[in-house]
Amino acid sequence: MTTVIIGAGIIGTSTAYYLSQLVTEGSKIVLVESSPELFASASGYAAGFLAREWHWQATASLGRLSFDLHKELAKENNGQENWGYSPSTATSLAETIGGDGDEDWLGEGASRAKAAKRIAENDDTRPVWLAPHHGRPDIIDKGDGTALVDPYQLCHFLLSKCRKRGVKLYQPAQATRVTRDSSGALSSIHIVHEESPGSLQDHDIPCNRLVLAAGAWTAQVFSTLFPSSKLKIPVSSLAGHSLLLRSPHWPPPSLNIDVDPSSDLQQKQLPPCHALFTSDPIGQYAPELFTRLPSGHIYIAGLNWQYPLPKLATERVIDPEAIRTLKETSERLLGKGEFEVERESLCFRPVTGKGTPIVGPVGKEEEGVWVAAGHGPWGISLSLGTGKCVAEMVEGKETSADLGRLGL
Repeated sequence: MTTVIIGAGIIGTSTAYYLSQLVTEGSKIVLVESSPELFASASGYAAGFLAREWHWQATASLGRLSFDLHKELAKENNGQENWGYSPSTATSLAETIGGDGDEDWLGEGASRAKAAKRIAENDDTRPVWLAPHHGRPDIIDKGDGTALVDPYQLCHFLLSKCRKRGVKLYQPAQATRVTRDSSGALSSIHIVHEESPGSLQDHDIPCNRLVLAAGAWTAQVFSTLFPSSKLKIPVSSLAGHSLLLRSPHWPPPSLNIDVDPSSDLQQKQLPPCHALFTSDPIGQYAPELFTRLPSGHIYIAGLNWQYPLPKLATERVIDPEAIRTLKETSERLLGKGEFEVERESLCFRPVTGKGTPIVGPVGKEEEGVWVAAGHGPWGISLSLGTGKCVAEMVEGKETSADLGRLGL
């Protein structure tokens, strides 16, 4: 029995990770990734914000499961050091952050904090890197239900574990067609694999079960593999620019991050990481800033525009106007001359019209095929829970979260 997963981003690698814990001896798992650079879109360039209770009803169960899995994985594998897992104080400087907004706040250009259910009272917790004239933000969560990770490092950790368990990766490779046997069951998938620069090799890989987790490219992959199908996968893309900054005020100069990795993450004497949600009346968007440890980076994003989806993630073209806007916002929030830009990025988030992901089987239209895509801004937060549930579905087991409203 061979399961092929198209897409080796955070959702695909999470699925392979949990599936590798469930499959019987002799079963095989194959990842197929089209990009010549791993984690070159949202999986590697997202903020890495995790929330347990910020999700709407359709994803509430999945959100809780996934947050708990992130915490568990970090505790068992020194996530603080390996992928920057850290509880995070979530704060807001936005004028409106209530919980009565549309599920598709991303498409509206609003703040993620709109999803928060309640606001805690103010206290003395304040980002040390925030320019003094901004005052003290409102506290949304003190770190019990919010956390941060470096998604690029988390993806590499998951993929490394998968490969140690025998998961095969073809990258870069394009899946071009599937074959069914006389009974109609999936039997193989054809891929074109660039084994070395300029050297393309055709492979027919056994494929009894197929998971489509290609992010913003999922709809295109489905149409390529099933050209006669009347079904359309309702996943599109929303481009988001970001900056990775360094500030002399973060982490605090006195911080000693050489802590005992065997101690509980919650007990380490680290300053709180922050997630700051605000508004920018000049840029007319909702900036989001996140601090990371132990790397000491500050990540800023929130500027989401419509751009054509490139064929490959590596063919992205960064918009200088978007970068200029993010830099101006950074100056207003951190202070002019108070930061350095280490990276300018653009990624393509997979989104749906409903604002909720698609996690489930394609159904009778194409038996043996599952879709896991469209997570929008919550891809990293929902990744582990999605991977676990998809693995359970593929194995015919009851899912650990309620996915009743996430099907096609």
